[in-house]
Amino acid sequence: MGASVLSGSGKGAGMPARRDYSLTGPDARRAVETGLAAAQWYHTEIPRKAMKELMQRSDGPAIRDTLIWFAGLALSAAGGVWFWGTWWCAPFFAVYGVLYGSASDSRWHECGHGTAFRTQWMNDAVYQLACFMVMRNPSIWRWSHARHHTDTIIVGRDPELPVRRPPRLGRIALDFLGALSAWQAMAAMLRYATGTVSEAEKTFVPPSERPRAVFAARIWLAIYAATIALALALQSWLPLMLVGLPSIYGAWHHVMAGLLQHGGLAEDVIDHRLNSRTVYMNPFSRFIYWNMNYHVEHHMFPMVPYHALPRLHTLIAHDLPAPTPSILAGYREMIPAFLRQLSDPEHFIRRELPPTAKPYRWELHPELAPELPEARP
Repeated sequence: MGASVLSGSGKGAGMPARRDYSLTGPDARRAVETGLAAAQWYHTEIPRKAMKELMQRSDGPAIRDTLIWFAGLALSAAGGVWFWGTWWCAPFFAVYGVLYGSASDSRWHECGHGTAFRTQWMNDAVYQLACFMVMRNPSIWRWSHARHHTDTIIVGRDPELPVRRPPRLGRIALDFLGALSAWQAMAAMLRYATGTVSEAEKTFVPPSERPRAVFAARIWLAIYAATIALALALQSWLPLMLVGLPSIYGAWHHVMAGLLQHGGLAEDVIDHRLNSRTVYMNPFSRFIYWNMNYHVEHHMFPMVPYHALPRLHTLIAHDLPAPTPSILAGYREMIPAFLRQLSDPEHFIRRELPPTAKPYRWELHPELAPELPEARP
């Protein structure tokens, strides 16, 4: 029997219908008190030699892919500039926007893990550039993402929860347009530039790192101010089409892919097979996304470089739910779950494992265990 998707609800388990997703509220304290915070996560067993090979870092793949990325940015920008003032510029800026506003999302992510390149300064350089392009403060997001991996989809602990229950569908739609997230990013940049770090951010960003966040924000503010000044001097939107606005009009791909990572799946579990989703994607999306479509695998073994994730996927497929066969299939699964969560916030998509997998340890989260007796420990 292959893997399939079941739906479930935690009703009757004492879980509140509406939860406090803030990092300083009662659910944050509950996560600590119940042992969900910084818990021991399930990992598929892999022979030590195979794991060592998978974790081997190399500059080659990332240099190749980064040069292709830069070339794509340069050529699409050149085309957009050359045809500026005519409709012929639109396809060039469409490509440029995705390479700028979406490919940068996966680049900051992988280089933030320090696994994309073997040479650390290359990771750091691409990380800083990509953070600027996707408008994510390099210091804040480095620590935010570390917490996301430590406490993945743990309510009150994970600062990167993609969709809360009940979902705000209007906000999700606006995210595809990039405007809301860009506005929030600009507001955060101004706040950091004044030296202010929020109380929520203080829960995961060490005091020693906060001055770096302030310094980066001030540099960014100067770059954006210079770009706006140039646009005003030229009386043209062109400078902003190249710097700043691509974070809005090119954000749709990373939002589309990002929702698939955890959308509609279980909260407050310590098995990534329950709360993360692997999706097969076309080669273009995999290049933009840097293989993060293998998301269960990435969360289980975050130190495996992006270029080795397909091999990791093949090696541990016997222990994972069946991959979602396409982006479209992922949305066909997620959208009904989001709609049901509007009236039943405890509903989630339940993943079924193949017979070859080790069973979920339902005793660690009995309130989410299926009603089927054979699924009980």
